[in-house]
Amino acid sequence: MSPKEKAIRKSEATRARILEAALSLFRKRGFENATMRDIAKEAGVALGAAYYYFHSKEALVMAFYERTQIELSPRLEEALAKTHGLEERLRAMLEIKLAYFAPNRKLMGALSAHIDPQHPLSPFSEATRAIREQDIQLFERALQDSKTRVPEDLRIHLPRLLWLYQMGLLLFWIYDRSPQQKRTTLLFSKTLSIVVKLIQFSGFPLLRPVRKLVTDLLAIIYGEGELTVAEETL
Repeated sequence: MSPKEKAIRKSEATRARILEAALSLFRKRGFENATMRDIAKEAGVALGAAYYYFHSKEALVMAFYERTQIELSPRLEEALAKTHGLEERLRAMLEIKLAYFAPNRKLMGALSAHIDPQHPLSPFSEATRAIREQDIQLFERALQDSKTRVPEDLRIHLPRLLWLYQMGLLLFWIYDRSPQQKRTTLLFSKTLSIVVKLIQFSGFPLLRPVRKLVTDLLAIIYGEGELTVAEETL
């Protein structure tokens, strides 16, 4: 191994050690209470070194998000390759995520306070857009490859709706105090069946007005709809 390769490997190891130290402290003390100085001490590096690799605590959390995506991607790809029906595919994807995040449930609880899209750590922020969009694409693939027939006016929105369903389920799981989060397991099982049946029934002519309401609501949520003068005066 050349000196340059050794230096790169040492740098990567130091960066990983700082990240692990930060995550450990975030779990113990919460995101707000841990300082960069605490993190440097936990990692056994100088404060300047910690700032060299991560300019802030937010940067550390973003690194956690990015690592999560890298580690989850092959597992989710494998799940999509081995499953067929929409319900089976969605169940496999969400079960993998719940199992993966279980060791960091307390940390995710601390981060859930940052739900405002203006906060960089929010799953709805501009800073997390790339991570969010890649996750939404997986739901799109799960839908397409399942051969489920969905009206076109709903299909373009459905992957994002499924992602929002996932986020709601994860939030419930984070705050579920039942033993082994049994309430989440039950909620997941019941609601997933309902969601899939609603998707399967969405093509019925009688449900066209409901689909229009759903797509209009999404346009408002994501800032794509226009407010009327009357609405603006409310």
